[in-house]
Amino acid sequence: MTSHTVGMVSSYKAISQCDWLWKQTPQSFGHWGNIQLIAKDPNPNYLLLYNFDFHKYYRSQQTGVKSLLKATLRGEFSKWQQQNDNSPEERIHAQLRNVPKEKIFFLVREPPLPEVVQKQKKSYHYASDYCSYSSGPSDFAPIPDYMPAIWYVNISFDELNKGAVPVKSRLCSWITSGINRSKNHQKRLSFLRSIHDSDITIDVYGRDLPEWSVNFGALGNKWSGMAPYYYNLAIENYAENDLYVSEKLWDALLSWCLPIYYGGGAADKLLPPGSFLRLPSLDEKGIAYIRDIISSPDAWHEAKEAIAEARQIILHELNLLNWLEKRITA
Repeated sequence: MTSHTVGMVSSYKAISQCDWLWKQTPQSFGHWGNIQLIAKDPNPNYLLLYNFDFHKYYRSQQTGVKSLLKATLRGEFSKWQQQNDNSPEERIHAQLRNVPKEKIFFLVREPPLPEVVQKQKKSYHYASDYCSYSSGPSDFAPIPDYMPAIWYVNISFDELNKGAVPVKSRLCSWITSGINRSKNHQKRLSFLRSIHDSDITIDVYGRDLPEWSVNFGALGNKWSGMAPYYYNLAIENYAENDLYVSEKLWDALLSWCLPIYYGGGAADKLLPPGSFLRLPSLDEKGIAYIRDIISSPDAWHEAKEAIAEARQIILHELNLLNWLEKRITA
């Protein structure tokens, strides 16, 4: 059977490693079934545009003196010149590596926050000229659908799939960040403040957190801040529809935590009952709920079998590599 290579392009600046998703397959070098993910393959059979910001390419070209001066000071004159000499269509086609439209997938994985809805709609509109499949976790997407699962637990697939349950020595953690660019982010930070001012003990990790928060700082591997814990707060940035669910839930379950989850209804449709707990609200009622749950590890022990089942669903069925292979070999 012929093996198909899949290239990948993303607007996420942090995704620069060729092996970014290779940890999500039991075979080396990104093999999954009949496909191989090689992000920078110059001549792939298929191409995945992963949260690719089409709308940015169609912004008014910055030909003013200010933009030229900034680019020159940064040593980016050649880049500036190319961006202003070429049309948006030419710059986009340069990213597509001659892959035909019918073999290009476009996936949006960011939530449809009110602040970005118009930008997302523009990207879907432009994507229709270049991609045969465009999907995202919003009702206005061409194909509204859940996001295939990715995770940031930097542990091999085989260890996640077959390894023993890690030793649990602490009750609850929360890995979050200080991002506050939307009202939903600000709501989450307000809840962090409420937890900080309460009498419950939660170990907090993350980047750019406020000075007032008592936290352990950023993690290089989420496993370190989840695997030793019975519970993990998994609080989405968006909980207003039944499609959006992110790696916050997958990371917690793959680390054998029982997630205390705040999010939309997608999780109920994708995972078995009892594999996570529903945080009722981001207020005093939510604080009281967390206080009651993390007072002992009893709920985790009761949920252990459901967590094991959920982990297999994430690893094998929801896995982005599995999603790609199904569509390519169908």
